[in-house]
Amino acid sequence: MANDRTEHQMVTAQWLLGGESIYWTGQAWSESFGDGAIYADQTSADAALAAIESFVKDRIIVGPYLIEVEVDNDGPKPTSARERIRAAHNATFAIDHGSWTSRIAD
Repeated sequence: MANDRTEHQMVTAQWLLGGESIYWTGQAWSESFGDGAIYADQTSADAALAAIESFVKDRIIVGPYLIEVEVDNDGPKPTSARERIRAAHNATFAIDHGSWTSRIAD
C-alpha cells in the first residue's frame, strides 16, 4: 500500500501577552492548529516566516518558527512530540501538583 503522507511546514508562534500557541493562517493568527496554512516547499515556508516579522516588531507575537507537519487524508498533524503538546494546548504537568503549590515553611 502506498504511503499517502507527505511532510510540509507551518508557521507557529505564541501570543506575547497570553502565551498561547498560535498558527499563521496566511492572513491572520489562529489558536487552532487545523487553521494553520501549510507550505509544501521551503521557499514558500521561508517567505511566510519573513512576512510575519511585523507582528514581532509590533510586539503581538514572540518566537515565530517553522514546524514540520505531516499531511494525510485526515489533515495536518505535528510530527514532533513538542508540537503535538502545543497543538493540543495541554500542559506537561499538573498545575496543582508539586512542591510549588504548598506554602514554603518559615
